[in-house]
Amino acid sequence: MKVKSLKELYLEGLQDVYDAENQIVKALPNMAKVTSNSKVRQAFEEHLEQTRGHVQRLEQVFEGLGESAKSKKCDGLRGILDEGEKPISEGEQGPVLDAGLIAGAQRVEHYEMAAYGSLRTWGPGTR
Repeated sequence: MKVKSLKELYLEGLQDVYDAENQIVKALPNMAKVTSNSKVRQAFEEHLEQTRGHVQRLEQVFEGLGESAKSKKCDGLRGILDEGEKPISEGEQGPVLDAGLIAGAQRVEHYEMAAYGSLRTWGPGTR
């Protein structure tokens, strides 16, 4: 579908980031499970709770716009998560696995910052 307005672009962006956040919710428990470092595990578990909060806030945004919360497949984040999970599938262990997981998580965070930055700029009340 061709986007015809900033509102449509904004809604597509919300749908994309909604899918991204849900993908993160699915990925974090495994990342926490396989890490060998208790502080890294705790950070992933805390981030999981924060991400669940992001999903709930996005649902509130959709509701506030009179839209149903729905996802638009976020291929970008899927690729970042797949890349970030390579250390697990390649059998890395210990500090090497932890470092790979942390690097993947940082990439995810940068994707989110870019997505939310655009949405903030395009959102209602900013135009």
